[in-house]
Amino acid sequence: QVQVVESGGGLVQAGGSLRLSCAASGSIFSVNVMGWYRQAPGKQRELVASITSGGSTNYADSVKGRFTISRDNAKNTVYLQMNSLKPEDTAVYYCNARLSRGWGTPNYDYWGQGTQVTVSS
Repeated sequence: QVQVVESGGGLVQAGGSLRLSCAASGSIFSVNVMGWYRQAPGKQRELVASITSGGSTNYADSVKGRFTISRDNAKNTVYLQMNSLKPEDTAVYYCNARLSRGWGTPNYDYWGQGTQVTVSS
């Protein structure tokens, strides 16, 4: 079994900051990529940011310069520091972990349950 659990969402005023955390646990051999996605009402889920085990990062254009993704490989944990938040950042944020459960086995995606981020104007 693998569990992916997020925390840190909430309500914040525009211009404020929030920090999301996500930990993957259970029967894990290695975690390749960890990332954050978000889905606003009536919209498709979109990538916000991702980070590889080697530390390479990728950001959506809409969050570059405002959000920072980081990770602790020893704890299989990923963080998303969100600054200068805007109302359009309001969404459910989902953590994704692409991982393998044994030597030579393929990577699969595991998702958290989601955490609500609401930015008021």
